[in-house]
This record gives sequence, C-alpha cells and structure tokens, in this order.
Amino acid sequence: MLVERGLQAMSVELVSDAYAIAANYLRRSGAIPDTLATNELLLEIIIKLLQRGEFNKIRLANRAIARFEAQSGTRAVA
Repeated sequence: MLVERGLQAMSVELVSDAYAIAANYLRRSGAIPDTLATNELLLEIIIKLLQRGEFNKIRLANRAIARFEAQSGTRAVA
C-alpha cells in the first residue's frame, strides 16, 4: 500500500517495519519509554531517510537508531 505524503509516495509497510525494528531496539535499550504511543521524532527521522532514498528496512532502522541517539543525546548500553 502506498500513501501520498507531499510529492512522494512511500510504502507504509516499509515505514512500519523500520519503525518497529528501531522502536523495539530503543525501548529495550531504555532510550524511549515502553508504551504503545508512537515516538514522533523517530518516525520523522525514518520518513526523512526514506525521502532521501533509503529503501532497505534494516539499513533504514539502523540509521534511524543512530540519528535518534545522536539527536536525543542517548546512547544505548549493550
């Protein structure tokens, strides 16, 4: 399924999958609270990366995690 956002069409499934991967990691690391609410910053980061041409969901999630940690000042302890 595609959703029109501005001038670009993006795959809802791709955004959903990348968000699920990144949010799961960030919740487990304690960077975001363990709630059902969508983290708007993380979602914005994923959409911006997608608009810049990243279409691999694993790479998209990993880059979103790195940018989220950099922007929010949190670093996961693994």
